Amino acid sequence: MSLNTILPFLSTAVMFIFTAFVLQRFFVRRKLHFLFWGVGLAMFGAGSFAEAYLAIAWNKWVFFIWYLFGAALNAGWIGHGTMYLLFRKKWVHVITVILIAGSLVAAILMLRIMPLLDASQFTTAQPVSEQYRTIMPSVEDGAYVRLTTPFFNIYGLFTLVGGAIWSAWLFWRKRVLPNRVVGNVLIATGALSIGLASTLTRLGYGGYLYLGELVAAVLMFAGFLVAAKPQPHEQAERVAAHATD
Repeated sequence: MSLNTILPFLSTAVMFIFTAFVLQRFFVRRKLHFLFWGVGLAMFGAGSFAEAYLAIAWNKWVFFIWYLFGAALNAGWIGHGTMYLLFRKKWVHVITVILIAGSLVAAILMLRIMPLLDASQFTTAQPVSEQYRTIMPSVEDGAYVRLTTPFFNIYGLFTLVGGAIWSAWLFWRKRVLPNRVVGNVLIATGALSIGLASTLTRLGYGGYLYLGELVAAVLMFAGFLVAAKPQPHEQAERVAAHATD
């Protein structure tokens, strides 16, 4: 089994465990940022699994999952979770409507080109990230879904990385919660690693994408765990609260 097969499976395992942690927080706390993070991470995991499958065999619906959830949508949904964390404003709900509507449009556009996929161009000898351009039709031939991908990715990268750096700076400036400074730095670094790998893929170096995804998954998960770790005074407050129940 090649490295290009193993890495996506590892990324999938990490992301689905990460997703379970985040969605568990949503069901306990009912905060929307956990919901959007969880959905985005599930998309990331689905895309990684699709990559692993396509390293073994062709399936057009697995390709659909890879492109829609892995290449297009997941960054935007994860980044939007950070928007809900940082800004509790009504205008964020407007962006939510735009994000959901845009995601539905992307899904419809992807469905429209499914009959036009050229499976004869597919080979398991190359990562799907290096050959999808020959499998999918061009924008001129009707693959308008390609035009939507940069919007989701740029929005996601800007909000996730920018939000993580902003949060880390605020905690560092106030000299409080050092675990959240470290956690946010790890999250920002992970997001930048997948952004760099995606950029290299567009430049024709798709072989780095799988490694970048695994590094991103591990760093972001580690950052989430570090940032969410209770500090000594928080643990003492919880113990006191339980003692008075």
